[in-house]
Amino acid sequence: MSTVELRHIITEHLSHIDDASFLKAIKTIIESKVSEGEYKLSDFQKKRIDSARNELKQKKTISHNELQKEIDQWLNTK
Repeated sequence: MSTVELRHIITEHLSHIDDASFLKAIKTIIESKVSEGEYKLSDFQKKRIDSARNELKQKKTISHNELQKEIDQWLNTK
């Protein structure tokens, strides 16, 4: 089966799908192939990264060991 035939079959099938989640997943797959290896962050991802960087600059972080201690304390109270 040629690439042209595959595109036609896929396009035909996609035109009958109403599942938004499925179509979004397909869109993500297609965009990753079309982007030529360049990964693009969403606005949400960019905001989360900026937020994390700001927290790091303001020393609003804790070490892994401190976090483990907090988790252990929390688990022991349950």
